[in-house]
Amino acid sequence: MLKLAFHTTIIEWRGPAPFVYAPVPAEHAAEIARIKKQASYGWGVIPVEAVIGGVTFTTSLFPKDGTYLLPIKVAVRKQTGVTVGDDVDVEMVIGG
Repeated sequence: MLKLAFHTTIIEWRGPAPFVYAPVPAEHAAEIARIKKQASYGWGVIPVEAVIGGVTFTTSLFPKDGTYLLPIKVAVRKQTGVTVGDDVDVEMVIGG
C-alpha cells in the first residue's frame, strides 16, 4: 500500500472522459512506478482511493508524460466545487 498527499492544479485534457484531472506531481512518479505492477489491473491504469475537499472517491490513475493523472469525476467536482485552474490538496491511497 502507498499513501500520498500532494498539492496540484486541476487541468483539462481532451483525452478520455471526464476531461478534468489532478496531475500527480513528478516527484511521486517513481514511488507509484515501484508498485504499479502489483496495483494495476492492466493497460497501465492504477486503481486508487482519493480525497479532495473532504470527498472520498475511487478512480484509476493513468500514465501521462512521465507521471500520472487522477481523473476528477463529475460527482466529485459538484460536491467540492472544484474546476479547471483550482489548486487542491489530494490524499491518495494505492493498493489499499
